This record gives sequence, structure tokens and C-alpha cells, in this order.
Amino acid sequence: MWDKVQETVSYIKNKINFSPEFGVILGSGLGGFTDDIIIEYTLPYQEIPNFPISTVEGHKGALVFGTIGSKKIVAMQGRFHFYEGYSMKEVTFPVRVMKYLGVEKLIVSNASGGVNPRYKVGSIVIIKDHINFMPEHPLRGKNDERFGPRFVNMSQPYSVEMICKAKEIAQELSIEVHDGVYLGLQGPTFETLSEYRMVKILGADCVGMSTVPEVIVARHMDLETFGVSIITDIGDEASILTISHDEVLEAAKKAEPQLRRLIKELIVRG
Repeated sequence: MWDKVQETVSYIKNKINFSPEFGVILGSGLGGFTDDIIIEYTLPYQEIPNFPISTVEGHKGALVFGTIGSKKIVAMQGRFHFYEGYSMKEVTFPVRVMKYLGVEKLIVSNASGGVNPRYKVGSIVIIKDHINFMPEHPLRGKNDERFGPRFVNMSQPYSVEMICKAKEIAQELSIEVHDGVYLGLQGPTFETLSEYRMVKILGADCVGMSTVPEVIVARHMDLETFGVSIITDIGDEASILTISHDEVLEAAKKAEPQLRRLIKELIVRG
């Protein structure tokens, strides 16, 4: 893994002269965020050594390098999911590459199903903690101390400082935000009604199929991490019958402008 990461980093550095401070993973609901970036370089995944290829509709496949304000960023246009058939090490590989390109702060976005009664479709939820119910762990296997410690302290997976700053910005911009606990499941099926009830009983507020592996690997390498979710469906009897991937994308698209404003300002003040 170390050699693969260094090979990929070396390739990218030889291609472009750019050292990003922020990494952003553009999940469903933040796909248009690249319009806010003054783009300097775009590298399609298929051109990058050791990179997987995104296969999900609504997820493009490129690393985008550019600036927002005075901040240099690299954005993943399209992420990789365990349910696509990738190993957890493949899913999280780009996060390791970001770290060695110079990234110090990682912002991760996703779409999720809400079980908190305060949420509605389109709600923006700042992730304050997560529950890992994925069937595989990205750090399983021999640990390479060059990346980080064998046993990672996960008491604060999401940066308290970045969460506070995001809430201040949201208040200033009159953007309604919630906070909550995200539960990660494998997917790709949407949850059954009983599974949604389980999520709620376990103490989570929303549930999705991504984010947790990337955040674990980010914390392994001591990256400061911020997570945000758009609620694209509500896990109750009234709405569970109609949920589809198209509906998820549509709900995410409606909430995207507000989320983009929030993330943009968070980076500018970073």
C-alpha cells in the first residue's frame, strides 16, 4: 500500500505543480461544487496509476485541483463504494493519496436516509459522530506505521473545531443545519422499515453507504475531518415505498446550493 500510494502521489506531482491544503469528497448532493472552484488541473481517474474507477450514476470520475479564495483544494468528483465490489483499501486509497499530496483537512459529503423526526427531505446534517456497521474494516491487516498507529483513537472522528465553525457560518448565512450521528451500512439496497427502526434504536440519526471508511483512514493519518449529509429520504412508513436512486439525486440537487455555500465559506475561512 505504501509503495502504491507513493507511486500515485509521484505521478500526480510530476503531472501538476500543486499542493492542496483541503481535500473534498463530492458525494451525492455536492456534485456541482466544482463550479465554485477556480480549476487549474483535472485528472480523470482512469489516467491515475492505482486509482479505481467510479461506477455509480451521478458520480463522475476525476480529481479536480484548484482554488477557493486563497485556499488550494483537491476535490474527488465521484467516490468509491464498498458495494461496487472494491475492497476497503481501494475505497479509501484516494484519501491516503490526498494526505501525501499535502492535504491537512478533509471534507466528506454524502446523501443519507433520515430517521430523526426533526429531519425532512433536503435537511443538511453536520455529522458529529458515526457508527460503523460496514462488514469490512479499512485498517484490517498488517499495519504500516508510516501511515499511522495500529489502534486509532476514534473519540473525535469529526473535528469539533470545524463543526463549530460550520455552525457559525450557517447561522450567519441563514442556512438551517442539524447535527447528528451517521450509521454506515454496506448497501446497495435501501434500508427496510425494520432496518430503519434498528438504526434509530442504535442511536443514529441517519444512515448511508459511504463516508465511514474514508473518515477512519483519514483519522489513521491524523487528517482533520468534517462530514456533512443531505437527507434525501425519510425512513418511515409514509415515504419508504417511493424511494429510488433518481429521487435521492433529485432531493440532493435541491439542497445542493445551500450546502455549497456552507462548504465554500468553511474552506475560505479554513
